[in-house]
Amino acid sequence: MEKVGAGNIIYDLRKKIQQAEADLAQLGEPASDIPELVETANLIRSNEYLQKANLKQSELLATYQKYSDSLEELLSTVFEIQNDLKEIVKEQSSLISKPKRTTKRKTKTTKK
Repeated sequence: MEKVGAGNIIYDLRKKIQQAEADLAQLGEPASDIPELVETANLIRSNEYLQKANLKQSELLATYQKYSDSLEELLSTVFEIQNDLKEIVKEQSSLISKPKRTTKRKTKTTKK
């Protein structure tokens, strides 16, 4: 196995995904317009929210990409191991199924 620490990498990436999703959920919905405030103040707050949400979504996408890459690498390793095991089983079954060679002597019978 080439990448022994793949499980740790996947665990760490999964934790980052969970944290990014939690941060994104904490942002909630964009602030609604408050009649007492000027329209530009509402636009500024909305823009700030959109910037934060965009940043968190970008982080989430990047982490999902790393997570996906790590899972693909781990799956590839599993398939390699599976193929190696198939070859071992084939070799062992061929050794088991080969009959032992016994030499039979032909006896000649003579007619009288």
